[in-house]
Amino acid sequence: MDVLAANRLARAFYADVYAGPHRPPNLARFTFLDDNAHRFYPDWGLFADTCVAILRTEAGRNPHDKELHDLVGELSTRSDEFRGRWSAHNVRHHGTGMKTFHHPVVGRLTLAYEGLEMAAEPGLTLTIYAAEPGSPSEQALRLLASWAVSQETDSRPRALSTD
Repeated sequence: MDVLAANRLARAFYADVYAGPHRPPNLARFTFLDDNAHRFYPDWGLFADTCVAILRTEAGRNPHDKELHDLVGELSTRSDEFRGRWSAHNVRHHGTGMKTFHHPVVGRLTLAYEGLEMAAEPGLTLTIYAAEPGSPSEQALRLLASWAVSQETDSRPRALSTD
């Protein structure tokens, strides 16, 4: 659930995830340890269930992964919601579908997603999100892309004027 790479739009989309203290940003930590997740995921319970099921799948794929054990331990000790879901032992392949989000800048987005597993790196997935052409979600993504550029521009160092 680590976010290892993202383009500018994805960074803007997951701004609250990137704002957290952990590097790399982690969607499981965000889901269970950040209050902003309940706003970002309108159907938080479904996202939480899916998140835990994906972690369970990864634990089955690589039962000796120390970083995953550490993450599960951290979430288990810090989140009752995680602990209860983890004990259910559900697993899930996260492949394709639709998700709804509520972004703090552009509001509600309903996006299709596709998870592309990297054959050369088991456990590594490239996730692609797309909005239906002409939809309010597409308009919101365009606005978010524009906002991301403005944020990047605003944060660059500026020369001081000496006039």
